[in-house]
Amino acid sequence: MAILFRNPFLISLTLYSIYFLPLIHSLSTVAISETSNQTLICALIHSSEQQSYLNCSSFPSGIQIPLNSTNTSFSGIVGGNGFLCAVSAPAPSSPTTSFMVCWRFSANGTNMSYKRIYLGSSLNELDAGNTHICGIVDGTNLLECWQWPKFNSGTNLFVSGIAVGENFVCGLLEYGQIQCLGSYRNVIDHEPSGNYSVIAAGFRHACAISLNGSLECWGELEGEKPLGDEFTSMALGENRSCAMRRNGTVVCWGKSNFSLSKSLQGTFFMSIEAKGSVFCGVAMENYSLYCWGNEILDSNSVVLNDVVPGPCRRKCPCDPLPKFGSYCSQGLMICELCVRIPSGVVPLSPPSLSPSLPPPQRTTRSSRWSRKMVAFLVVGCFGSFSFVASCCFLFFRYCKIRGSRIHDSGRLDESGTQPEQHGQTSQPQPVLEKRLSQLVSKGNGGNLEEFSLQELLKSTKNFSEEHRIGTGSFGVVYHGRLDDGREVAIKRAEVSTSSSYAGFTRRQEDKDNAFLNELEFLSRLHHKNLVRLLGFCEDNNERVLVYEYMDNGTLHDHLHKLESSPLMSWAARIKVALDAAKGIEYLHVYAMPPIIHRDIKSSNILLDITWTAKVSDFGLSLMGPQGDESHLSLRAAGTVGYMDPEYFRLQQLTTKSDVYSFGVVLLELLSGYRAIHKNENGMPRNVVDFVVPYIVQDEIHRILDRRVPPPTPYEIEAVAYVGYLATDCVTLEGRNRPTMTEVVNSLERALAACLAPPTLSRSTTGSST
Repeated sequence: MAILFRNPFLISLTLYSIYFLPLIHSLSTVAISETSNQTLICALIHSSEQQSYLNCSSFPSGIQIPLNSTNTSFSGIVGGNGFLCAVSAPAPSSPTTSFMVCWRFSANGTNMSYKRIYLGSSLNELDAGNTHICGIVDGTNLLECWQWPKFNSGTNLFVSGIAVGENFVCGLLEYGQIQCLGSYRNVIDHEPSGNYSVIAAGFRHACAISLNGSLECWGELEGEKPLGDEFTSMALGENRSCAMRRNGTVVCWGKSNFSLSKSLQGTFFMSIEAKGSVFCGVAMENYSLYCWGNEILDSNSVVLNDVVPGPCRRKCPCDPLPKFGSYCSQGLMICELCVRIPSGVVPLSPPSLSPSLPPPQRTTRSSRWSRKMVAFLVVGCFGSFSFVASCCFLFFRYCKIRGSRIHDSGRLDESGTQPEQHGQTSQPQPVLEKRLSQLVSKGNGGNLEEFSLQELLKSTKNFSEEHRIGTGSFGVVYHGRLDDGREVAIKRAEVSTSSSYAGFTRRQEDKDNAFLNELEFLSRLHHKNLVRLLGFCEDNNERVLVYEYMDNGTLHDHLHKLESSPLMSWAARIKVALDAAKGIEYLHVYAMPPIIHRDIKSSNILLDITWTAKVSDFGLSLMGPQGDESHLSLRAAGTVGYMDPEYFRLQQLTTKSDVYSFGVVLLELLSGYRAIHKNENGMPRNVVDFVVPYIVQDEIHRILDRRVPPPTPYEIEAVAYVGYLATDCVTLEGRNRPTMTEVVNSLERALAACLAPPTLSRSTTGSST
């Protein structure tokens, strides 16, 4: 039973700060009912009269649901063992009241009975177990239950979310704590502590999603729950469970290694529901209802088409679903889910509460203590946040002073330099010459041209400032024209002017390694989306690499510096992203051994005369792990704003670190913001922290680059798709990010959708590697 809740104060602790985000209450448009030998699956279906009417299928067939009035429009349904209940949609004449009716049927689908069991204030949430039904009354948040004679509803329990199982009900209290009532001790005696945003119940177990997106389960459990902090909703059955990730993909676990059927593992869902052994989900692509859990459903998973994607409401705490007018009568709308903010993401500003739904007034001792606790937390965490923000600002300034690149600097001597009185204990230049000789002798440099220093000096007017076009991993890049007319880009290494080498530091050794890395890797890499190395020059202290000249500069300049650019269309930007992704995919998959770039960023993506994007600057690149190794263990290197936080924290490098960096580039392409930019208060802000919350709330239109014309109806689908892909790429855990092959496939689909009007299905971009 998947349940999402509107929590009046959804607290997310990020960088020791607290902010609030309401979650919308959930009335499901899908219900599953089981008897001893039959399963009934029902959904609310869209009609041309903007009514949501009930449609059902039974397995095996035979159960028919007689409606007393074909004019009745419903906003939510639930099911249990031999019954189905529906809540009426708000009527224009009485928008604050509703009624609930139930149908009961015998095991063979006959002996139908129909009864109205509730008439009163609107219900903003409803859930059912095998026998019992519970709901939350709009305006008061009071829990009410039906078909539960021994349940004492006189406790006046005020909740923001509910989950009903077998003889127990669990609710989310005001600040996300969990309280369970009923007679099933394995659940009600083991409710977890902490704060949660989502709760769901199965037959004899329950699960909740914490504020950082991880799962907590208790009761009689089967199987091993998935790890991670990316979950937004759940559907729990009997001895089996499923959970939905932020990107809409679903993972299942339970008795006998229960899992999602293979045919649905590439499907993205809006919501999921469960009862007993049967699970169903509404697909994002076409609002079809897919079900799984037994042989009949696994072989023919499409049960119903054109399912209403959500209940029609008077107002939304976040944005309404696009084209909601097709499903709701005038004055009503279907709300998009206000999903949680991912861990590590801070919103632009705390959203305000809806004035029409004030928190219920309570005078109990526990409520007063909760307010004191929250006040204490807010004051304490505000101070902590101020301290951390100051530290982050100082760290940013420190990095800016030293340069934006973080190098794998290794260990320095205590003094930081090599003492001159010890003589030339380290001779970088001979070591460099030795490695260069070995490289050429192996044949790796056989396809490269060795240029004379005199020719390069002539082509750049002695490396004059007027020829300078950028900087790279180990030096300055100049534009030159050779004697034969070729235009080239010349990267000259920065070297010490000291002849004794007594002043060489580890930083100089880094530059030497960067020079040789780039020479070695590019001499054996050949791909249309990698910048081509033409040759090199090694003359005394001069170390120079010569590349093909990229006429149209860097992607960074087109996004952040140039007033006008041909990249002012969404198709052009997605094409550039696809080109770059293909280059990185070549490094990860087809290079032998594979290569991890370690410094993917918009300034390292160059554009040639035909606007083909190519990846450049391999100074920090490393050969990836081989054999049974899953990662390289080394100190972090890269550029601030693009560096994988998992790599920085654990010092374990994988290809997924490049995926994270590329995800930041995608966010730049979409938003036009730099990876690190200043907010309206002049404080540094990461594009991931700022943009991702809007994408996961399906509000990408709010952060799209204003310099690009608004997307057409065909383009908006592709742009939103790229936004979801970028969000997957910057997921905190590397194992949950897509591979670059999956990224390439997704961008190809997005570009095709941008150039033509197909229906774009959001195939999976997730990865378990």
